Amino acid sequence: MTMTDSFRHITVLLDEAVEGLAVRADGCYMDGTFGRGGHSRLILQKLGPGGRLLGFDKDPLAIATGEALAAEDGRFVVVQRSFAELGDEAVVRGISGRVSGILLDLGVSSPQLDDPERGFSFLNDGPLDMRMNPDAGVSAAEWIASADEDEIARVMKDYGEERFAKRMARAVVQRRAEQPFTRTADLAKVLTEANPAWEKGKNPATRAFQGIRIFINNEL
Repeated sequence: MTMTDSFRHITVLLDEAVEGLAVRADGCYMDGTFGRGGHSRLILQKLGPGGRLLGFDKDPLAIATGEALAAEDGRFVVVQRSFAELGDEAVVRGISGRVSGILLDLGVSSPQLDDPERGFSFLNDGPLDMRMNPDAGVSAAEWIASADEDEIARVMKDYGEERFAKRMARAVVQRRAEQPFTRTADLAKVLTEANPAWEKGKNPATRAFQGIRIFINNEL
């Protein structure tokens, strides 16, 4: 994916989300999921000269986009950290207790899903990665290779609300004994075959993939 591609993402419900933030001109705000900067740009439009905005993301492409925005607008700073670390960053920057509002647009962005090399999608085959920051942490392939059946089932059930998590986890472990999982399409095939009740209009691997992604990235 090129930097040009990274700017093609269109933020959904942009105005509604920022309107709910009720931005004050002199406020200090946090965009916990900077992404491609749609929300942050609109927030900056509403801020006055004394306003401040701090953006967070783990995705390297998002950080590159954020650094370009920061170079244009001195009121904005971006950091490569998870939104789970908002409080820690506020303490480091001396703004704890002075933050006027926080915006979170949770989930995977379309540029991430559309890029098979990121390993988020079961629709396009790619390396089984799923990390928001591919330079840090354990990939989905590495985790699946080492986690026991109970842990895999727990992750799919607790984070993906997959009701057939135990059955799917058993299938994953059985297949893993023969050959390790390295590709998204491979994992999706095993999960799909292990799901006995397909929901209309939804890929049978959807919930399991969601659960694994949330776990890998510590989203909750």
